[in-house]
Amino acid sequence: MKENNIIPIYQVDAFTDQPFRGNPAAVCLLQQQYEDHILQSIAAEMNLSETAFLSSIEEKSLKESRTFSLRWFTPEVEVSLCGHATLATAKVLFNDIDVLTDKIVFKTQSGNLIVKREKNGILLNFPANEPTPVDPPLELLEALGITQFKNVSYAKKLKILLVHLEREGSLENIKPDFERMKTATSKVDIRGVIVTLSGYPPYDFISRFFAPWVGINEDPVTGAAHTVLTPYWAKILKKNQMSAYQASSRGGKLTVRLSSNDRVDLIGNAVIIFKGELYL
Repeated sequence: MKENNIIPIYQVDAFTDQPFRGNPAAVCLLQQQYEDHILQSIAAEMNLSETAFLSSIEEKSLKESRTFSLRWFTPEVEVSLCGHATLATAKVLFNDIDVLTDKIVFKTQSGNLIVKREKNGILLNFPANEPTPVDPPLELLEALGITQFKNVSYAKKLKILLVHLEREGSLENIKPDFERMKTATSKVDIRGVIVTLSGYPPYDFISRFFAPWVGINEDPVTGAAHTVLTPYWAKILKKNQMSAYQASSRGGKLTVRLSSNDRVDLIGNAVIIFKGELYL
């Protein structure tokens, strides 16, 4: 009988310090290369918003390595940037593998991502994705159930639309028609929509994130979205460091900081829920 390939696998709740909150991600530690369709099948099997695939690019054990390759897949497609699955992967390396470093470099489709172990959590240093104003895609906004908004902008690299709502208290009441969202016309290519409002103490701003185009109707907590939200709200609030809350049913919190070189620091915690072995 053919011997199975064994892949260590974890499930981690990211951007929270409590189990069953935040955003769950799967983390697979690869000891060999697999074809993309296999990675996509694993992500579909896990059926979480993201599954991360990690491998060392040094000729060392994971524990001794400092630089890694990292990729992310939704149940339907590969994505170029994912914050919560990066945080989940770092949590596994720092707290279960016990790597011999406080600074990790992930080589990704979005360039080198630097992750640091800090006293109050894990810091992710990502490229900032400042959005620019666009004409409101009215058909899409109607599918979202949005009729009143301050402005609409677009982060081209991530293909994310940002909608700043007009009325306080309106964020939690949004009930999108996800099928209509997928067929709505727009002048720009959209893979995700952020809906945001100014926050309430202790949060500077709050948001929700919808991405039915990539198989995620509503993402619980979205690191990539905060690379868009951080420069957007930093201009409005005249602050470089802010507290943010993503108001999904699971909820998630993080500290965000706009650094001086078009980068964003996302600081959060994570909880390992389980680990096991995946057999191929």
